[in-house]
Amino acid sequence: MVKNNLSILLIHPEISRTKYNFVGVIENECLELEYIATMLGEEGHQVYMYDGQIERSGVPQALKKYKPDLVYVCGRTRQENFMLEYCRDAKAFNEDIITVIGGLHAQLCYERMYKEYVDYILTTFDIFKLIDIIKHSILSQDIDLSSLEGICYKKEGRWFHNKALPFEIKELPLPDRTYFYEHPSNYRYLALEHAAWVRTAYCCPYRCRFCHRNKMNAGKYVTRDIEEVVKEIESIQSENIYIVDDDFLIDKERLSKFVQLIKEKKIKKNYICYGRADFIANNSSIMADLKEIGLYYVLVGLEAIYEQTLVEYNKHSNLQNNVETIAICNQLGINIMGMFIVNFNFTPKDFNNLYRWIKKNQLKHVAISIFTPEFTTEVYDEFKDRMITDNPSHWDYLHLVATPVNISVKRYYFCYYKLLIKLFIRAKRQGVYDFIDYGYYIKSFIKNVIKSKRSNDDL
Repeated sequence: MVKNNLSILLIHPEISRTKYNFVGVIENECLELEYIATMLGEEGHQVYMYDGQIERSGVPQALKKYKPDLVYVCGRTRQENFMLEYCRDAKAFNEDIITVIGGLHAQLCYERMYKEYVDYILTTFDIFKLIDIIKHSILSQDIDLSSLEGICYKKEGRWFHNKALPFEIKELPLPDRTYFYEHPSNYRYLALEHAAWVRTAYCCPYRCRFCHRNKMNAGKYVTRDIEEVVKEIESIQSENIYIVDDDFLIDKERLSKFVQLIKEKKIKKNYICYGRADFIANNSSIMADLKEIGLYYVLVGLEAIYEQTLVEYNKHSNLQNNVETIAICNQLGINIMGMFIVNFNFTPKDFNNLYRWIKKNQLKHVAISIFTPEFTTEVYDEFKDRMITDNPSHWDYLHLVATPVNISVKRYYFCYYKLLIKLFIRAKRQGVYDFIDYGYYIKSFIKNVIKSKRSNDDL
């Protein structure tokens, strides 16, 4: 007898099993799973969520507790090992459990998930395909899998991939934030506690060389009506809103409407968003309006301190925009998180120059990422002969994954951690991130400088 009221376990993976998971510093709400929870709940199924960032018991315990008919796992490149581990755990607990992997990593790297313990892979943002998978695999309904765009499935032991088409984001339901509300002490973004994620767009219209986010959603940028976005924000029981679009600061008219509606509805919240330096440098008045309604953090990919590097990155911006963006945000009282990439060409002098530039331009919040070519991209193909690891957990932007050009791997790490230590000490003196255990991270960075194996390696 086929049961219609199924038990579904939705899993958001751990980041790392070391303190480098940054739990208590930055924790991401499981927004994709919340969309799915709404959809499956409306279908009459019992939906459970498990967030590896914050749960104290492991996935095997969750499997015993919920006894799911289907397990869905989503994540990013660095979480691949965990995603596959959870699917193995599910099959070990009960071989009849249907296992599905989705999320950003699966959209481009689905072939890496072709395992005997994985049943389906979702390569699209179209979460409604999951209903079709359930109807076919569990409810025994006549569904032609070959007609479902954006899935990978097995037939007679062979994997098949159906090409994904762009998904219209306006079709998404409102997320079920029950799990989010049940954990009021989690999901912070730096100084802002219990920050709710809101998505207003999929993909990115820009084509920066180092980034693969513009390939998501089959490469098509789509947006929600801003009126619907504001309605959602108004309904959220949190004072802090993290707008997680790859770039929220794109359309001036849309942003002006956003500001207008927030003011009309008298919504008092803090906001976090991503934006480009060329937009901020040329739209100081809009930034002032956003500050007025509560913009607290803006995350900006400054990327580099050399014009030629920005050209090589296909950034379509320039160094002057970077300087002006920092000045505008500092003047308005917006906390700018300046994000930089240290690439394989860096020398000790470049690391030192980057620190001096950050200090000179009075940038308080800084994130330094190591250039990391994503699997299956053209950039990865360019560097594949120099790769020194294929462990996806190293795709966390804290690891070198390819041999540097000018210095040894050991020297590169020495310079990288030296830069991080200097930035941490500077931030501590300025009172930035008072909630961070500076002592732990600085000591850990120092250990990493002198050790051949770094403590942020997954064991």
